[in-house]
Amino acid sequence: METRFEAGINIAIKIPKQKYNETVAFYRDILKLEVKEVPIDNPTVSKTHSVQFGNNVIWLDCVDNYTHSETWLQLTVPDVEEATTYLKQNGVDTCDEIEEIPKNMHWIMDPAGTVFNLQKKGE
Repeated sequence: METRFEAGINIAIKIPKQKYNETVAFYRDILKLEVKEVPIDNPTVSKTHSVQFGNNVIWLDCVDNYTHSETWLQLTVPDVEEATTYLKQNGVDTCDEIEEIPKNMHWIMDPAGTVFNLQKKGE
């Protein structure tokens, strides 16, 4: 079976605490997009807001220990473990230590440092 990667609907922007409220206001008050605060229990993300962005959802994540923002993307696959094996065979290791994640998902990075959430399609 050939591993097939597809873009997911979720995009996370990790935002330093000192820029968070200003960034939320930009999406809500200036762009006038639908912005909702969502409860979160995560050791590295202190609060989060979802932004409806066409067919996608942007997650504005407040992180206390960042000095600049980062954009994280979602990839979906039919079989996460098969995709993980394929990636390892091609020199791409998981980096699940960067943020707590469910055990059926993995974090990976491209060579430039862009983070991707790898998860089963439809979940």
